[in-house]
Amino acid sequence: MLIGEVAKQSGVSARMLRHYESLGLVQPSQRTDSGYREYSAKDIQRIFHIESLRSLGLSLRDIGRALDDPDFTPAALVGDLIRQTHERITTETELLTRLRRIDAADPTDWQDVLTVVALLQALGSHNPATRQRAALSTAHGTPLPVEALVEAALSETQPNVAGTLRWALAQAPDDAPALLAKALDSPLPAVRRRAVQALAKMPEDETTPHLRDALTDPDPDVRAQAALALGTRAESTAIPTLIDMIVTGRNDTDAADTLSKLASDDTATADRITTHLVDHLTHPTTRPPARGRLTQALADIPGTTATQALDHLSHDEDPAVSLTATYLLQARH
Repeated sequence: MLIGEVAKQSGVSARMLRHYESLGLVQPSQRTDSGYREYSAKDIQRIFHIESLRSLGLSLRDIGRALDDPDFTPAALVGDLIRQTHERITTETELLTRLRRIDAADPTDWQDVLTVVALLQALGSHNPATRQRAALSTAHGTPLPVEALVEAALSETQPNVAGTLRWALAQAPDDAPALLAKALDSPLPAVRRRAVQALAKMPEDETTPHLRDALTDPDPDVRAQAALALGTRAESTAIPTLIDMIVTGRNDTDAADTLSKLASDDTATADRITTHLVDHLTHPTTRPPARGRLTQALADIPGTTATQALDHLSHDEDPAVSLTATYLLQARH
């Protein structure tokens, strides 16, 4: 079969077939009287073998070794190909993400593109001050993709930079809460905590439902952050978690302050909080330190129900509880 027919049947151009020949990968078995290359069935089979190995990413040099060296084993080479492919995919994925973020910034000219690229690089800097400046640049109207800001906020460990990133997100377009809400499904508690902290700084209508969902998070710190944020929004759904925080001693002072603010909204809420506090106080499994903290939490709960509870606790068999309740009663009077 002549080279033109081989090229037609195999899909390999005549030019590439000549290149293979120059490298010694495949040699036509014979020539016609006119000197044209003539390929046998075995030659054509070898061409297909070459193309199959090329589809795996092997170099022509490695293909020659694989076909001609009987001692050549594929294990190490295939392992290298897998590693190289993973690296290539990672690089291409990072590039695709960067391009999408540039597109999301809606640049109007190449100067805008260069500005966004510089900001994306700054957000990924190892220098905290550089990351903070990148977040602050949004105050000057510099376009910065929300997705990049969210990713930076969820990974930031420096408190000052994290606060600046949360501030920048609060100024961001409406799709920021949805992106942060997705992070509440992260397997990493630290990421979920940062997501809650960022949601707490954003408009209530868009973020309160997500914060309510976080009240059922398996991590107590995530629940605590969500409860404190909801409490400042007068969300009574946070009450059980806030009381649990007092029982466990986790940010108990902040939890008590938040309960006090909730209780000041109306008498029904104040009575409900008092009932919850007393229920925990009288539960047989509640330890003395927790009972002391729960008693102190009644201090700023208004209403006669809380006063009556303190009056009852002033006769408690635990001296620390009775003394605390007596002092708080005197202060209220």
